[in-house]
Amino acid sequence: MTNIAYIGFGSNLGDSMAILTMTKNEIGAVEGFCLQRLSPLYRTKPIDVPDSQDDFINAVFEIETTLDADTVLLELINIENRHGRSRSSVKNLARTLDLDLLLFGNIKMRTNTLILPHPGIYQRAFVLFPLFDLSPELQIPGQGSVQALLDNVRDQEIEQL
Repeated sequence: MTNIAYIGFGSNLGDSMAILTMTKNEIGAVEGFCLQRLSPLYRTKPIDVPDSQDDFINAVFEIETTLDADTVLLELINIENRHGRSRSSVKNLARTLDLDLLLFGNIKMRTNTLILPHPGIYQRAFVLFPLFDLSPELQIPGQGSVQALLDNVRDQEIEQL
């Protein structure tokens, strides 16, 4: 069985454009992933950060996968780790690479390691605008349509590159 999954990309340390290209190649090389599309890129201001940070480059990957959601998450963590992602008890530090499993089909789930849809998805312009670019009719389970949710984030500073 295959599922469509959406993966959020964010980077604000190092050469974010080069990191995006490498990440796209790495996602495309994962056995069980078939990269379908990449949204346009966006520049956004950091939100809820503990220190002064550079802007983020954000995008969303759409993949088709035969893997389950937990395995997809593990593959994303492996890619982040290869790019030097370090996790800290301090939330929202600057990072070379942040990959988030945003949606996995129409599945709603909550485990110790994974919440789907990704929490806060409906509050973040840097997620909703790229999702809308990929699939304007997309429904966020339990939240509504991406198109309707965009009205809640139009005040957030975001620039399509």
